[in-house]
Amino acid sequence: MFQKILIANRGEIAIRIIRTCNRLGISTVAVYSDADHRSLHKQLADEAVHIGESASQKSYLVIDKIIEAAKATGCEAIHPGYGFLSENSAFAQAVTEAGITFIGPSPEAVDVMGDKITSKDLAKKAGVPVIPGHIDAVKDDEEALRLAEDIGYPILLKPAAGGGGKGMRIVHSPEEMSTALAASRQETKKAFNDTRIFVERYIENPRHIEIQILADEHGNIIHLGERECSIQRRYQKVIEEAPSSVVSPELRAEMGKAACDLATKAGYVNAGTVEFVMGPDKSFYFLEMNTRLQVEHPVTELVTGMDLIEWQLRIACGEKLPLTQDQVRINGWAIEARICAEEPSRDFMPSTGMITRYFAPQGENLRVDSGVNIGSRIEMFYDSMLAKVISYGKTREDARLNLIEALNGYHIEGVSTNIDFATSLLCLQEFAEGELSTNFIDQHFSGGICKRSPSTQHLRLCALAATLIYHVRTVAVRESLRPMVSEIGGKHHPGVKHAYMVRTDDASYDVVLEGPIISGQSMTIKVDGFDHKVIIPVFEFFRRRLKLIINNQPYRFRLVVDDQFMHVSFNGISKIFEVYSPQEWEMMQYMPRKEQRKQKDLLLCPMPGLVVDVKAAQGEQVYRGQDLVILESMKMESGVASPIDGVIAEILVEKGQTVEAEEVLIRFEK
Repeated sequence: MFQKILIANRGEIAIRIIRTCNRLGISTVAVYSDADHRSLHKQLADEAVHIGESASQKSYLVIDKIIEAAKATGCEAIHPGYGFLSENSAFAQAVTEAGITFIGPSPEAVDVMGDKITSKDLAKKAGVPVIPGHIDAVKDDEEALRLAEDIGYPILLKPAAGGGGKGMRIVHSPEEMSTALAASRQETKKAFNDTRIFVERYIENPRHIEIQILADEHGNIIHLGERECSIQRRYQKVIEEAPSSVVSPELRAEMGKAACDLATKAGYVNAGTVEFVMGPDKSFYFLEMNTRLQVEHPVTELVTGMDLIEWQLRIACGEKLPLTQDQVRINGWAIEARICAEEPSRDFMPSTGMITRYFAPQGENLRVDSGVNIGSRIEMFYDSMLAKVISYGKTREDARLNLIEALNGYHIEGVSTNIDFATSLLCLQEFAEGELSTNFIDQHFSGGICKRSPSTQHLRLCALAATLIYHVRTVAVRESLRPMVSEIGGKHHPGVKHAYMVRTDDASYDVVLEGPIISGQSMTIKVDGFDHKVIIPVFEFFRRRLKLIINNQPYRFRLVVDDQFMHVSFNGISKIFEVYSPQEWEMMQYMPRKEQRKQKDLLLCPMPGLVVDVKAAQGEQVYRGQDLVILESMKMESGVASPIDGVIAEILVEKGQTVEAEEVLIRFEK
């Protein structure tokens, strides 16, 4: 086994690799950029080497710096993690030529499987089913139109290089082809310096099923079952699980054999994932192969009991696989949610800043792979993923409910996250019933908000939690002031019942607390006349998490208190609940509603980022919804649209400039 390895990555995956190396007694060397000088992965590694500026193009993507760091620290091998250089054949080749072991497949295998055209051709030769389409890159619009006519609409324009959905376009008719092809080429040129696009049939309402394989250098190859990754947004996975609810043992064996046949044909060694798209009739087609460890590998680890990173290391050392195919067992179910720094309600704009409060969920059958902690600074230079929460259960429903409870208690402040968005996905009945497709989010959400109204009972539970906290805090303040109260006159004796009105958006709830509030004892709380037996916890007001046993069921809430305004997060609901006494509620009808006024002559920056392009000029007439500035943040480009029809008076930014949230980008004529 290796004595020391370098991890050519950062964040969550670097920490994940360190954890396995620590267990195996392997020393680790981290690399870090300027932005990561206080990062968790740097702190946890045995050694750390600074490799450059914050931008990944000047640090994590510079091959020479990575290899120089490995040589300087006496590393025998390099683990690439995922992202960055993990699927770069030139990197794998350079590592090998430097006399260092690359923990992954050969450069040749990375090359052939990393290209969507050559990998598809190899899949055909291996007898693996592929999506009907054209095997070569299209030359121009005319050829694309002719091929689409032969294949049948809708078709998918797909870049030959790269991944993550960049450059993909769905075309439903000939009229869309020219614009879509130009946009696809432009995006893939920028992302991968490659303009090759090929055409294939688009499978409507597909499921995304992938097979994890392991292959050693002695000719042994096995698969570890499938993962379902159908819950995606813009081709980026959000929720993953193993196994899939639609894959039978027979289908698993068939898909697994196809994946192993392809890997064998490619001469593949180490861990890899063969991805398939599955139609509603359960027909499956080769999509691509990821020649690295996948982000979602923990769900496979939990249902197989194997540490995939350990076996990456052992295979790279020349060891044989520990199991034959008939010894692989799939036990139970695992579901993973990716936690990202983004704002779902603002079209998933990336969020940056410092994490000021942090508490990761804990418990049985729960795993959190995190790259952050309190004090971590989230920069615009890297991917937005902060952590992954993985839940295990004997059944899919056990795993789902356990994950919902875990996310309800996952507390991150300082940056916006998608925790409540992910929870709302898991709470949908369609998800619970396994009715999944890659269109799931588009079908059920609009602008990051679920199209379906929240459950009335869940809203009542939020109102209950908000009222209980408000009441206990109010009583605590009253008791703290008791020594200052005059002894003259009659004494105030609070009653046993306490009534409140709670409002959120356009709904209101009648809440009545019955009986004394004593920690460890049960009391009744009525919400709109419905009884709820609640076991009162020990209140710790410095925490913003609350666990209540209601009608013998545990529920977790996150609450941020601002006087009578309670921001409650629970089961995907994230709303402000206002708590009033009956007298205050009666007076509310006389209070004017606050109006939100926006300054219409300014274009404000929605997030920190880098100005990639300015698409307008001073004095130009522009229209509402027209993209005026293109920003790049967390490896994603976003257009900042004009809020009005108007004439540009002044442009305050230029290409290559770094900007902060709420900074003025453009002024319009008044």
